[in-house]
Amino acid sequence: MTTPRSEPAQNADERTMLEGWLDYHRQTLAWKCEGLTDAQLRTASVAPSELSLMGLVRHMAEVERGWFRKVLVGEDPGPIYYTDEDPDGEFHLTDADTWEEAHATWQAEIEVARRNAAGFALDDLSQGKSRFTDEPFNLRWIYTHMIEEYARHNGHADLVRECLDGATGD
Repeated sequence: MTTPRSEPAQNADERTMLEGWLDYHRQTLAWKCEGLTDAQLRTASVAPSELSLMGLVRHMAEVERGWFRKVLVGEDPGPIYYTDEDPDGEFHLTDADTWEEAHATWQAEIEVARRNAAGFALDDLSQGKSRFTDEPFNLRWIYTHMIEEYARHNGHADLVRECLDGATGD
């Protein structure tokens, strides 16, 4: 696999380190998808799960959009793939769904996330609030949560990829 990944410097300042680890995990998900066909990327890992690599990428596009647009800056751009009728729509793939579209959408959401986050300091509070506590989040919390979200799903991606073609790696 050739997707470049680099761990952040061990002595970086806090923001650089948080952004570095988030980018590392973004790159890891792209790496796990590299070199596969659209059909392979749409293939669910183990029945009855619908979890696929393309579904994970589409899910992370939704997650990027939710945290960095809806929560951080208070936009309401609406969902990309899911609906009220199909709350897990990002995982419900058809033969018409392509890597080109999923990847482009995900990358576009990452770019918006970077631009939106650039306008906030780590301690700045989000415009949106928690649906559980009705309290805002600071950017540090959002970055930490996003690292956790990617790390968890990259573990899923490891298993899905291994089921597809035996490829393993960190």
